[in-house]
Amino acid sequence: MGEILLHYKRPDPTTWVYLSSFLTIGLFFVFHRCWSMRNLDLVLLILLAPGLLIVHEGRRRQLLENEEARIRAAEMEAAETVRSVTGYVDPPKPDDPVAAMAALAGESTDSSAADAIPSAGFSGESSGEDEGLDATDPPRRLTAIDVERYGFIWLLSVQVLILIRLLLDPLMIRRPLLDPNLTSGGLLFIGVWLFIFMMANVITSTPRMQVEQGPQLGPGYSLMNMLPAIPTRPMQEPASFAATTTATTDEAVTGQTRYVILARFLAIFSHLAIVVGIISIGYRHFGNVRSGVGCATLYLMLPYTAQMTGRVDHALPAALLVWAVLSYRRPLVAGLFLGATAGLVYYPLFLLPLWFSFYWRLGVRRFALGVCISLVTMMALLVVDGSWPLGHHLLRMFGLMMPLMQDLEGVWGLGWEPIYRLPILVGFLLLSGFFAIWPAQKNLGTLIGFSAALMVAAQFWHAYGGGLYMAWFLPLLLLTIVRPNLEDRVALKVIDGGRLAAPRRPRIAADVA
Repeated sequence: MGEILLHYKRPDPTTWVYLSSFLTIGLFFVFHRCWSMRNLDLVLLILLAPGLLIVHEGRRRQLLENEEARIRAAEMEAAETVRSVTGYVDPPKPDDPVAAMAALAGESTDSSAADAIPSAGFSGESSGEDEGLDATDPPRRLTAIDVERYGFIWLLSVQVLILIRLLLDPLMIRRPLLDPNLTSGGLLFIGVWLFIFMMANVITSTPRMQVEQGPQLGPGYSLMNMLPAIPTRPMQEPASFAATTTATTDEAVTGQTRYVILARFLAIFSHLAIVVGIISIGYRHFGNVRSGVGCATLYLMLPYTAQMTGRVDHALPAALLVWAVLSYRRPLVAGLFLGATAGLVYYPLFLLPLWFSFYWRLGVRRFALGVCISLVTMMALLVVDGSWPLGHHLLRMFGLMMPLMQDLEGVWGLGWEPIYRLPILVGFLLLSGFFAIWPAQKNLGTLIGFSAALMVAAQFWHAYGGGLYMAWFLPLLLLTIVRPNLEDRVALKVIDGGRLAAPRRPRIAADVA
């Protein structure tokens, strides 16, 4: 009986997509107003799942193809060894009919044997009946690379729509309160158990030491590569590949147990910080704890969260961004969180113009001090890794290098010409600078929405899996979807001990006196 009750098997990713999509619609869809903006937002969130499935299917097929190629190479090497030792020559293969028939007849494969074969069957000349063969050939089977490329194209296409929606968000002045279709207690119950199941997958999963967190060649924090990746998807690789991977992993884990423990701890801690941060933002800044609980539950239900639970380079930057938003009334604390995020994965560095412009009238010095403290601390920690000189680590940390054009991953390594990253990069820089000057007076709503927009835009020129790093913008996107009107949450009114400041008295009377 114990085996029956305790025999838990992780759901297949496709099954999770269907279940989570139906649950998302049931809990958050506005059935009495089908054409509301929130319903469109839910559709965009659900459309991210097929692209994610296609990408992982392409990568699974690549594993199968690599395993088959390894087996064929091993068989050929074994056959060559046997021939070199015994002098035995393999008989002709059946796919060479001339040689096969000549061998059966005891004849040599000369021209006479070839002439004995009907020309319509195996000769190099094509008859009139074969001229139309190309028109009836079956379509070419998609390779693993083709499948993965189409998955990335799907993801980036949906993210273009999400980017447009975020850019148009400040124009939506009327934002009625849209609560989930379930009570806060029910949403909290579902969210807690989803979190428990996901974190149990992180604890019980076998880490892959040969797969590291973050890109190895691109910009980012070098110490991130010391952590192993923790796959939480059900294993679908061939048995021989899984056995080889397990053996290699066991040997590597024996010598790097502390990194495995650290990776698991950071993954669990990051997702917990995201959930707690979202709920706290709903309670403290939106004035609606039910929206915060619903937003956090929706984050846990998304297929992306279930498939990337063990990726620290996805979840940790997202947690830091969420807590930077939560601490926006304290510029020093917000600067500490945002500076840590920028030093960890580089791309949030381009959020600094937006946040500096938000604090420009009040709090900019404290915010700048917090950013500098975080960056200097992270720079000092790079001394721990002695594999490269400190200067090399700093160049990678701040992206002080020419955009790489080789050894790329994601869609840029699957057939897209890397040179086209340059105009996208220029457009991204212009967008970052544009947010620094528009709108002139920023509030909490524009701060959240534009931060999410920049993290979405970073996916298009990210050279190492751009489109898959959705955790960088998903929590902020969900907060943008559920937020109320926040036009009064500007720096001049909120930076006063962490609460809304009272209107300042005019100083005219004092000046006259």
